[in-house]
Amino acid sequence: MLSVLGERQVNSVYCYFSMYDRPGIWKFDQRPFSLTIATVWPCLGAGRLNRPKVSVLLGILPIFGPFFNTTKSTHMKVTIVGAGAVGASCAEYIAIKDFASEVVLLDIKEGVAEGKAMDLMQCASLNGFDTRITGSTNDYTKTANSDIVVITSGIPRKPGMTREELIGINAGIVKTVVASLLEHSPKAIIIVVSNPMDTMTYLVHKTTGLPRNRIIGMGGALDSARFKYRLAEALEAPISDVDGMVIGGHSDVGMVPLIRHASRNSVKVTEFLTEDRLQEVVEATKVGGATLTKLLGTSAWYAPGAAVSGLVQAIACDQGKMFPCSAMLQGEYGLEDICIGVPVILGRDGIEKIVTIDLDEAEKAKLAESAAGVSKTNGLLDV
Repeated sequence: MLSVLGERQVNSVYCYFSMYDRPGIWKFDQRPFSLTIATVWPCLGAGRLNRPKVSVLLGILPIFGPFFNTTKSTHMKVTIVGAGAVGASCAEYIAIKDFASEVVLLDIKEGVAEGKAMDLMQCASLNGFDTRITGSTNDYTKTANSDIVVITSGIPRKPGMTREELIGINAGIVKTVVASLLEHSPKAIIIVVSNPMDTMTYLVHKTTGLPRNRIIGMGGALDSARFKYRLAEALEAPISDVDGMVIGGHSDVGMVPLIRHASRNSVKVTEFLTEDRLQEVVEATKVGGATLTKLLGTSAWYAPGAAVSGLVQAIACDQGKMFPCSAMLQGEYGLEDICIGVPVILGRDGIEKIVTIDLDEAEKAKLAESAAGVSKTNGLLDV
């Protein structure tokens, strides 16, 4: 029997291998004396070993047998409600990363989810993934026993609209969707994408009463990606050199890009850019969504889908990664009874920890102002 190593339970024994020029892993699952090949290497990070080394590892694995508990299944089911551009993009990125066993797309419009699922599955052999994607028109029984559910449903922004203007319609949609999802997947972790996102996340908390670790709002991960894009643009640097984070509300006025903490390979960006140029970066970040809406005539979908897939992967693969997400605060950052973007650690149980970072007085004031705006929008809810 294998027990606990450190703080995390080890569920399976993995060995890297190379097969048909595609990295993967050998996985020992819970079935006695069985060995299966699983392409869930993205959960574990990069790395591959040659076959002789695999043979050596397989030879010594029995020595470690007493230390491992192999009773947990690796099946991972993800449901995405809303098969529009964001939902379909999210499904595509999850499938390409190949860490989920099954993705269910669900939409209220007849045939849309089924059609997009079929289109995506026809990419499987081309993109080399084995995730099974299915679609359903409003049949929540197909979502049963989902581990993670993503809510993208609702109307998107049009040019000139704020996220807050969507509340009247989207609140009713989100309440209905959440109730239907939990009826069939009562243990699921919920990721909210529908706008206004912080308020929709708060609505899910108030209508379900679920533990706060199981309800996550996706906004900060997207805003931070846009922040890093603008920083790299200003620095004329590879985006892989750049690190930065946006906290606060997911709105054009509520975002708080943390310039003081942003860096290029650990060197603060303030060493490279003038104060005026940094302020331009901040403002461009805050209107990043509105800029795209004006150009596209509707909300963006590639980056939002990628951001969602990052959160889903961190949870599904128990990565313990840090993302800024909308979380219910209970005193952190001096805020109570509000969902707003702060850095969190994501793992198999959802939000494992809310990370408190050092903010100066100006940053604290901006976060408080952002929270006041979110609270005002929350006041429009009928809960």
